[in-house]
Parts: sequence; structure tokens; C-alpha cells
Amino acid sequence: ESTTLDYLFVCVGGGGLISGIALAAKALSPQTKIIGVEPEAGNDAQQSLQKGEIIHIDTPRTIADGAQTQHLGKLTFTIMKEHVSEIITVTDEELVEGMKFFGERMKMVVEPTGCLGLAGLRKMVKSGEVPEGSNCGVVISGGNVDMKRYCELISSSLS
Repeated sequence: ESTTLDYLFVCVGGGGLISGIALAAKALSPQTKIIGVEPEAGNDAQQSLQKGEIIHIDTPRTIADGAQTQHLGKLTFTIMKEHVSEIITVTDEELVEGMKFFGERMKMVVEPTGCLGLAGLRKMVKSGEVPEGSNCGVVISGGNVDMKRYCELISSSLS
């Protein structure tokens, strides 16, 4: 059975990953909404898409070190303006909850940046922005995390 996605959630740093994914996804499934997810502390992509120009910010303080970018690239911004439906943000706490979910349910070690897509999906489902029964995809990117740091983040959420 082949099902098209209603939503595809992708982490956002400098814009390269989401740009490539958006180009491919829109070619295969033009109706799929591409949702970019970045840390609340570093929402340069969200601001850029809202204002229609690349916004520069200070290096964000977030556990999602792969998304500690100060601005989008020119080429990626052009692609994102055309193909990305929306950029949302999540907190570091929501990222840790995603790390716990992957560890407990999927038996996967995923770095905080790689949890951005899942955290965004969970946030939009909880708020009702993603209707029940929607077909959703999440790009999981990265397991590049120091195990000591990973354990610290997971254990801090258990207290």
C-alpha cells in the first residue's frame, strides 16, 4: 500500500538538509506540507521566512548543537521560501522528551538536533494543528552525541 504524507517534519540548522528534502518531497508529493523545526532559542529560519529575508542572530544557546546556526544560507533560503510550508520552534525540554521517546520506545540514541522533527510533530499534534489521522513523516538526523552528555540530559528529565 502506498500512502502519501500530509506532513513531513524536518530539523533546521543552516537549511541544507531541509532544502534537499523539500525539493525531493515536493517532486514526489506536491501536496505534502514540509514543516521545519528549530530550537526556540535559535529561530533564525522562522524569522527569515516570516520577514522574507535572511535574518542574522547571535549563536543560540540550546542543547541542539547542530542547529546553533546564526543564519540560513542564500541558496537554501531561496528553496525554503518556495517549498517549506512553515517553520516552528520547540524548547530544549521538548527535545529531551524526544530523546527519551527514541531511547525508550525505539531503542535508538538520537542527538538533540535529530529530535527536532519528532518534537515538532508532537507539539503540533498536541495543539491540534495536525488533524487526527494525518499521515506524518519525521526525518531523524544524527546520533552524534557524547554518551555521558546523553545520559545527563535523559536523567535530568527523570527527576
